[in-house]
Amino acid sequence: MPAATAVRLAVTEHALGAYVIAAEFLAGRPAFALGDGTVRLDQGGTLATVRTHPTALLAAALAQDGGTLYAGGDDGRLVAVHPDGTTEDRASVGRIWIDQVATGPNGAIGFAGGRNAWVIRPDGVLKTFAHPRSVGGVAFAPKGLRLAVARYDGATLWWAGTEAPAQQLEWKGMHAGITWSPDGKFLVTAMQENALHGWRVADGRHMRMTGYPAKVRSLSWSPKGRFLASAGANAAVLWPFHHKDGPMGRPPLELGYRDVFATRVACHPEDEVVAIGYIDGAIDVARIEDAAVVRLREPDGAPLSALAWDAEGGRLAFGGENGAAGVIDLAG
Repeated sequence: MPAATAVRLAVTEHALGAYVIAAEFLAGRPAFALGDGTVRLDQGGTLATVRTHPTALLAAALAQDGGTLYAGGDDGRLVAVHPDGTTEDRASVGRIWIDQVATGPNGAIGFAGGRNAWVIRPDGVLKTFAHPRSVGGVAFAPKGLRLAVARYDGATLWWAGTEAPAQQLEWKGMHAGITWSPDGKFLVTAMQENALHGWRVADGRHMRMTGYPAKVRSLSWSPKGRFLASAGANAAVLWPFHHKDGPMGRPPLELGYRDVFATRVACHPEDEVVAIGYIDGAIDVARIEDAAVVRLREPDGAPLSALAWDAEGGRLAFGGENGAAGVIDLAG
């Protein structure tokens, strides 16, 4: 595999002192959601502290228009963080840890904790979707108010805008992270075991993606949905989905191979490249076409826990389990 080439980049880095749950760009400015119950917002080079939860922040997701960051905590509250640093409670579900948050079309918000998932529809109505066992992940379809919920023994697809019956997709085991393909044709979950499982939504056909030495905790689609990038191995593993049957019968690509595991992946919003964060804190970017790799950040010894591009693909925000966080400006 090609070795990573080091390049000179403009890097801004901070020591935030808490696990970085998410690194995003809120209205174009870096924002870091931390496990200590705060969000740090960039205010012209310095980071302002916004308290969202009294104790722990467990999950965060950026609205699809990039204008609001939603954070769930161990106090059962879903909090909206605005670009000016103000906050707004959007939901409170009692003594339930909100550990899953997703955003959807037209301002819809999905979140989950325990055995329940909820959707705040664009009209403000809150809908509850109960499950027999714990929810492991939530994700909206690319179009329409359809929420996919990962659960024990499969996934459930709910129509949040109507009373239509849910679609059940079954496969034994615990399903955690979940994602739709950009065209809405495929649904993929990360298993509690070291594997991915997928379905073709139209007919429920199964897709089994195995061979990982560790659990898959990060998934990201390439811009046109041609590949699904995943962490959980010594490289970013990219499954091809530009075929009728998805990746079945086709080997994945492996980009950015190293002697340590990849922990985070983030595909560029426009180009066929993927950023890869590793368990030692290093960050590489790899080109899908020829597997060329460029080193963006040297190891600091702590696992990368968050990675995201800005809307234009010129900046990459990152965060680590040790509280290190920052932005890499690829334009220098």
